[in-house]
Amino acid sequence: MKTLIIYTHPNHQSLSYAFLQEVIRGCSDHPQEQELQVLDLYAEGFDPALRFGEDKRRRDMHADPELARHREQLLWAERIVLIYPIWWGRPPAMLLGYIDRMFASGFAYRDKGGLKPEGLLKGKSVVCISSMKGPAGYPLFWLHNAHKVLMRRALFGFVGIRPVKFFEFGGMEKPQGKQAQKLQRVYRYFKSAER
Repeated sequence: MKTLIIYTHPNHQSLSYAFLQEVIRGCSDHPQEQELQVLDLYAEGFDPALRFGEDKRRRDMHADPELARHREQLLWAERIVLIYPIWWGRPPAMLLGYIDRMFASGFAYRDKGGLKPEGLLKGKSVVCISSMKGPAGYPLFWLHNAHKVLMRRALFGFVGIRPVKFFEFGGMEKPQGKQAQKLQRVYRYFKSAER
């Protein structure tokens, strides 16, 4: 299994970074051979801003030479793991900017003239690992699962990626947030997940 981890948090002392370490450890301890790449968007200085003009058109994003290496990573990966906090009920702007720039027409999907496009990234799976300060039920009861709908339907379903698995952890800034147990849960998943 070829796994691309996209880590999106500016602080390497964060719980998100601890989740990153457990994913890496779990993949390394998996009995089957594992190929792994990590993309740390903040450490790399990824530019999340979309910029268009006369010299740079939106319809040409799929061939933007600045993003060639990132397109190769996405094509290479059989499984994509996203690790990020939930801020204001959604992933960080850095990750959303990566999505805006990378999942372009002609690369991630192709319009067919109907209601749904043809997803061009079929055959891949995604695991989303997110944490938040608020309670675990907050996204479901207050936001009608907007985060999961955004990721599963509006993004990955649109480009043909499924299945999409979520580890969504709430109450993570509380002393009784059971952080160690949640880190172990993520580790065990990646150590034993079927390929």
